[in-house]
Amino acid sequence: MKKSTKRIIKTIVFEILLITSSLLMFAPILLALIMSIQPPEFVFSYPPRFFPRGFFVQNYMDAFKIVPFARMMLNSALISIFITLGKLVTGSLSGYAYANFSFKGSKITFYVLFATLFIPAEIVLIVPLFRIVSRFGWTNTYWAMTIPFLASATNTFLMQQHFKTIPKEFEDAAKIDGATAMQYFTKILLPLSRPIIAGAAIINFTYAWNMYLWPMIVAMEDRMKTVQVAINMIMNAESSNNWGIIMAATVVALLPTLILFFALQDLFVKSLVGSGVKG
Repeated sequence: MKKSTKRIIKTIVFEILLITSSLLMFAPILLALIMSIQPPEFVFSYPPRFFPRGFFVQNYMDAFKIVPFARMMLNSALISIFITLGKLVTGSLSGYAYANFSFKGSKITFYVLFATLFIPAEIVLIVPLFRIVSRFGWTNTYWAMTIPFLASATNTFLMQQHFKTIPKEFEDAAKIDGATAMQYFTKILLPLSRPIIAGAAIINFTYAWNMYLWPMIVAMEDRMKTVQVAINMIMNAESSNNWGIIMAATVVALLPTLILFFALQDLFVKSLVGSGVKG
């Protein structure tokens, strides 16, 4: 068998495996979408119907009536955007400091910061965090759901490792041209770091959007709850047997993260390829 024929066969097999894996991963989303547009009597029909007959939009309307779903979506959007921007700013600045400056205690503080990655924050820190925000009077406010999450060791480590891959000659050239440290950071480093920033933005936004335990604890009023808590409230409501409504709420909750991913998909792929080549 010729090498070209073997290469073609390997390519075909590889593509089939990729398509099959993609379909398996997309199956839960497809199932949720199908169930969300079916009447209650067809959701658990036997044999199951993989292709819905028409669109039953009442499930989506009911999802917004059972709980203040629109307000909760707005809460999640504001919290996620604010946390994402905060983490990108603090992570890029701290990563730049650790990658490009040598100061007293830099190695020790970086190792301590890195060690915090191994701490299960939602278990260890949730009680002291709640006591702190309670003393500040921040319960049922956006402050409690955003301020504690504006910085993370993950972003610092990610940006520090990325900035280390950028040649020092760029910084030397910027200094010769009279650029300050912040001018070099804003005008050279950040434009060169758009793929890694896009990847970090997707990860941080998805994390903030999917937060469940902390918003459920710190937000007692329905007007301050987030979309993930809203889905749980719908499941616990009287219509919990109607999985069409539950899946409709789930599909709506998925949309922002999917939109963000497709909007930044090219940059996100570039960040993965770049890290793979340099790592």
